[in-house]
Amino acid sequence: MSLPAQALDLDNLSTADRALLRKEIRAYLLENPEVIMEAVAVLEERQATGQAEADVQLVRANAEALFDAPLDWVGGNPDGDITLVEFMDYRCGYCRRAFEDVKNLVKEDGNIRFILKEFPILGEESVAASRFAIATKQVAGDDAYKSVHDALMTYNGAMNEAGFTRLADALGLDANAIIAEMQSDAVTEVIAANHALGQRLRVSGTPSFVMDDRMLRGYLPQDAMQQVADEIRAQ
Repeated sequence: MSLPAQALDLDNLSTADRALLRKEIRAYLLENPEVIMEAVAVLEERQATGQAEADVQLVRANAEALFDAPLDWVGGNPDGDITLVEFMDYRCGYCRRAFEDVKNLVKEDGNIRFILKEFPILGEESVAASRFAIATKQVAGDDAYKSVHDALMTYNGAMNEAGFTRLADALGLDANAIIAEMQSDAVTEVIAANHALGQRLRVSGTPSFVMDDRMLRGYLPQDAMQQVADEIRAQ
């Protein structure tokens, strides 16, 4: 720049020197606009790093509720070296898209402990579907719950009592007993606990995942999730 070295004491610049400095900076940026993009990239990287670090602290502060809630369904490898938690909603299109990816990831990796968190946020039908699934677990156990969960993830009918009855009948379950349990305090408590946990973790959409101490906010394909698992194991 044409300013003398002593003029770069920014606290003591004259009005004329400030104007000249701004002119020189503007000219440089116009001639080298890639510098702006580089600065934006650095800023985004710093923000992502800061968010990741904050997420680690959130996960650690809520580890018991995430990984050891007694009423959660737990699948995959119960002794896996990585735990994957999914917050899901049966009416969420991206949850349905993730369904096969997650199932294949858990099966093909073989060393992932998998936990489902019912997290209905897309209206009354979402809540009804989660109530039906949770009631199934409480009435008929873990295997029945997983059968209902899988069925609801591909179900395109109405999320109401008639639809749930047909689904339960098709799976050989006691529809009357499950539907009678849907409005119980026990079912309500599971949903309320998951919503409270999601609020603490700042979960704003589904699907959202926690893999060990990492928050994965949003849909990721199988290969991307496997890459995260590989990175965790390499630490």
